[in-house]
Amino acid sequence: MGNDDLRRRKTPCGFCMAVFKWIPVVFITAVIAWSYYAYVVELCIRNAENLVGMIFMLFFYHIALILFMWSYWRTIMTSVGRVPDQWRIPDEEVTRLFRADNPETQKRILNSFARSLPVTNRTMNGSVRFCEKCKIIKPDRAHHCSVCNSCVLKMDHHCPWVNNCVNFYNYKFFVLFLGYALVYCLYVAFTTLHDFVQFWKGQLNGSGVGRFHILFLFFISIMFAISLVSLFGYHIYLVLVNRTTLESFRAPVFRVGGPDKNGFNLGRYANFCEVFGDDWQYWPLPIFTSRGDGFSYPTSTDQSGEAPTVQRYAAMGDTTTNRLDGNPTDKLIDAIPLDTTPNNHDQPPPQHQHPHQVRSQNQAQPQPQQARHQARPNSLNLQPALELPLANGQSSNCSTAAVPSSQMVVVNLGTLPEDANGSAVIIDMVGDHSGAAAGVAAPKDACRQPNGDVPLN
Repeated sequence: MGNDDLRRRKTPCGFCMAVFKWIPVVFITAVIAWSYYAYVVELCIRNAENLVGMIFMLFFYHIALILFMWSYWRTIMTSVGRVPDQWRIPDEEVTRLFRADNPETQKRILNSFARSLPVTNRTMNGSVRFCEKCKIIKPDRAHHCSVCNSCVLKMDHHCPWVNNCVNFYNYKFFVLFLGYALVYCLYVAFTTLHDFVQFWKGQLNGSGVGRFHILFLFFISIMFAISLVSLFGYHIYLVLVNRTTLESFRAPVFRVGGPDKNGFNLGRYANFCEVFGDDWQYWPLPIFTSRGDGFSYPTSTDQSGEAPTVQRYAAMGDTTTNRLDGNPTDKLIDAIPLDTTPNNHDQPPPQHQHPHQVRSQNQAQPQPQQARHQARPNSLNLQPALELPLANGQSSNCSTAAVPSSQMVVVNLGTLPEDANGSAVIIDMVGDHSGAAAGVAAPKDACRQPNGDVPLN
C-alpha cells in the first residue's frame, strides 16, 4: 500500500471510497449468513424427519462452511506484499531517467541499475520494466494495481469480491476459496433437492415462510454453483500451466526469446506444487505453502537435462538458456558485438594494391585486358579438389576436408594468365586473407583459404 493511498483515505472522499469497496464483501457475507439460517434452522431443525440424517447433514455442512469461510478470510486479509528497497531506484537516478533525451538512454540506465537483480521479463522494446508511480524496478510477473496503488507481486487480477488483489501470497487461498465455495453450493443444492421436490408436490412440512427459505436456498445455491464452475475450472487451468490471468491476455516478454505465454510452464505437477507447495498434507488447507519468494521464478528452459530447476536467467550477462535461440531484447547501443573473433576484414589493404589487382610473385603487371580475358572462368565445376600451380613450380592441392562446405565454391579457371617471365599470375579476390597476404610466410603444404590467396613461397 503506497503513501498516496494512505493520504487519500484521510480525506472524506477517500474514506467513502474505502467503505464503498467493502460492499461486495458485505454482500457475500450476508448471503452466507442467510444461507446458514435457512439451512440449519429452517431445513434441519424445523423440518427434520430423521435425527441421525440431520446430524450427518449438519456435520458435513459445517466442515464445508468452515473451510469456505477460512479460505475467504485469508484471501481478503492477506497483504499484497512490499517490494524491498534494493528494487527502488534512487531519486537522482529517477531524475536522470526522466530527463533522458531518448528511449535508448533510459533503457541503458534501467539495464545498468537492474544488472544485479533477478529480472527476466522486459518491455516490448527490450527495456527493464519500471514503475513510474512506485519508482521501482518491477520484479518478474509483478504489476502495478491502480486500486491498491502499489506494485503487486505475481499479480493475477484485482477481485472486488474479496476487496484485494489476487497475488503471490494469497493465490492459493483464492483457488481454495473458489473450490470450497463450489463444494458448499453443490452440497446445499444436493441436500435441499428432496425438500424442493416436496415443496412442488405440496408435501413439505413447516410454515409458509420456512418453505420459501428452502426454495430460495436451492435456487441461489444452484445459481452460484453454475458461476463458480467456470471460474474455478479456469483458475485450475491457470495453475496447471503456471500462468496468471494477466499473462493469459498478454504474454510476458523475456530477455531472450521475446513474448512467450508458456515461459514459466514447468509441467503440470511442478506448476501445481509451485502454488500449493510440496507437502500434500497442506494442500487442502488455507496455509501459505507456495514455493519461492515472489520475486524470481524458474522458467521453462531451466528444466533441461543439464540445467537445475533453480537456475535463473542472468540479469544482464550471458545465459545458459536456449529459449527459442533468439537474440536478447535488451541489447544496448554500445554493447560489445557477440562475435569478437579477430577478423582480417578489419585490416585495410595496402594503399598501392587494389582489392582486385592482378599480381604475380615478381610484382609484374600484365596487360589488363589480357588478364581479364584469361582469368574469366570457362565453366563452373563443383569438384572435390582444386589444384593450382604455384610460382616455384609446385602445386597446391586442397581437399574439401580443409574448407567448410558452406564456404567452398570451386571454379575451374582454365588456363591461368602468365606474366612476362612466364610465372603463374594469381588473382587476388576480396575476402579473408591468409597469413601470406599479410606478409607472413605460410607452410609449403598450406591449402588455399576460402576467398583468399594461394600461399606463395
